[in-house]
This record gives sequence, C-alpha cells and structure tokens, in this order.
Amino acid sequence: MPRDRDEPAAVRVYTVCDESRYLIVRNVPSLGCGDDLASLFGTCTPMDAEDSEPYTDVFFVKFSQVNNARFAKRKLDESVFLGNRLQVTYAPQFESPQDTKEKLEVRRKEVLGRIKCVPTLYFLVSTALQEYLVF
Repeated sequence: MPRDRDEPAAVRVYTVCDESRYLIVRNVPSLGCGDDLASLFGTCTPMDAEDSEPYTDVFFVKFSQVNNARFAKRKLDESVFLGNRLQVTYAPQFESPQDTKEKLEVRRKEVLGRIKCVPTLYFLVSTALQEYLVF
C-alpha cells in the first residue's frame, strides 16, 4: 500500500524458491503486543537475532503450508498494526532441504495439474521435469 494514493504500488515477483512457509514480521511496536500479533498470524515467536529499529520488535512465524504463508503475506504486508506499518518478508533461509524438496514437489504437481487439459503439452513438460528435477 503506497503512502501517496497517486503513486502506484511496486510489484515484486517471487519464484518458488523465494517463497517459504516461514515469515519474518518487522516493525512491530515494542508494547508487549505479541498476543495481538498472534491473533493475526496464529503462532509467532520473537526473534532476538534480527536487526530492528528502536522501539520495534521482530517476530518469526511458521505456517504449515506455503499457501497459508503466501495468503498472510499478501494480506498483512504493509498493513497498519498499532500505528506501525508491518513489514512481512519470506524467510527461506530457515527451510531445511526436506522443506525445499516438498515445496518444489507441490509446485510441480500444481503446474502439471494446470496443463493436464492439453495432453501433448502435459507429456512434454512432465518428461522434461522428471529429467531435471531428480533429487
């Protein structure tokens, strides 16, 4: 959400590897409002290692699925929470290799499901993906 209504919002494109089921929420007021933030995200834990501005906290949120994290980021990034604009970012650096493998496999199934209506294209893409996505 831009600060000036006349200025269009910047667009950022995320690849499959950029997205994650882990989110970092910055710019949360240091008013002991972790419970209020948990009502928005479900469960969240404070992070001490991350750099933060004075009088603000940083929280770490873990979701069960990437789709849930994607929805939460889209809805709550740049939203106002107790007077501060939240900064929500993906945190793929906290993923294990197993998490990354599952994420790529889910995405592969989604893409193959979308192109099943074109049988020749489905065959070409599925064989190409099987050759390149060997773990």
